Amino acid sequence: MLIEQRATSLPTSLLVVLVVWLAVLFASFGMFAPRNATVIAVLCISALSVSGALFIILEMTQPLDGMIKVSSAPLHKAIELLGK
Repeated sequence: MLIEQRATSLPTSLLVVLVVWLAVLFASFGMFAPRNATVIAVLCISALSVSGALFIILEMTQPLDGMIKVSSAPLHKAIELLGK
């Protein structure tokens, strides 16, 4: 029963607000920082880091689907042992 139940994913409004907030934050950093290679590299690395974190958060809201999957075998084994 636990495996079949689907947990609700992140609210869409939370995700939209988070992405807009991060876009404004990075845009303001890019606008007010001096133009040089260090600033551009740091902004790119920061953007990749934030996008990777968002990807992992979205992947972990559905642990049995997606690119990163959690095996359900330990849960099946535990249920089997509880049934004995």
